Amino acid sequence: MVILDGVEKRFGVRLVVSAITLTVPARASIALLGPSGCGKSTLLRLILGLLVPDRGRVSVAGTLVTPDTATRVRRQIGYVIQDGGLFPHLTARENVTLLARHLRWEKPRLEARAAELAGLVRLDAAALGRYPAELSGGERQRVGIMRALMLDPPVLLLDEPMGALDPMVRARLQRDLKRIFAELEKTVILVTHSLDEAAYLGDEVVLMRDGHIVQRGTMRDLERSDDAFTREFVDAQRGTQPSTQPAAQREPSGGASAGPDA
Repeated sequence: MVILDGVEKRFGVRLVVSAITLTVPARASIALLGPSGCGKSTLLRLILGLLVPDRGRVSVAGTLVTPDTATRVRRQIGYVIQDGGLFPHLTARENVTLLARHLRWEKPRLEARAAELAGLVRLDAAALGRYPAELSGGERQRVGIMRALMLDPPVLLLDEPMGALDPMVRARLQRDLKRIFAELEKTVILVTHSLDEAAYLGDEVVLMRDGHIVQRGTMRDLERSDDAFTREFVDAQRGTQPSTQPAAQREPSGGASAGPDA
């Protein structure tokens, strides 16, 4: 569904994404994980066509992403950012239906789809009439998810969607997202700093560093890795002292894939 083939991107002299090749199958959920500045969010912008790669190619659902095709490609992608990214002068309902109204959907269809999505994300229908400043952080994020799903796109990109939420709200939203991913069978690429969130929401995890992919696999693969950076990253997330033992001599931590429901 999403293919990056030898993709490279520079900002000035800084190489942000370096020769990355990544294939994401249809209906798979992939979590991009890594420290700040490693290129995770840049990859999402390249997929969306918001950035043009200096080298390599990006395709979505068989369409090569270029400046000429970017608008058409974006209509096949739902995009969710931290705190929802809502327009403050529009109500929640107006935010959700913005693109559909631009595409001249008829009012009954708009209202039916908005009501369906509110039920899907468990948002009180009364909240749709409020402005973003009148919503809680969790409500804004649910509205952002509704907006991303409005046109029923096959691909969903989420860039740190829960980074600004308190732990309890975050845990509830994680559970709802996992249910939504399973129910809708979208192709999902999630950017996160959290190892536990990546394990809970991703079928696979892609660990990045300095614009490169260090490792791709399950959480168990990361925990048992012989790569020094991977071990350091996992240990830092777990709050443990760095391990000096080879992977073959270390016991897996157990429960690495446990999510908020565990």
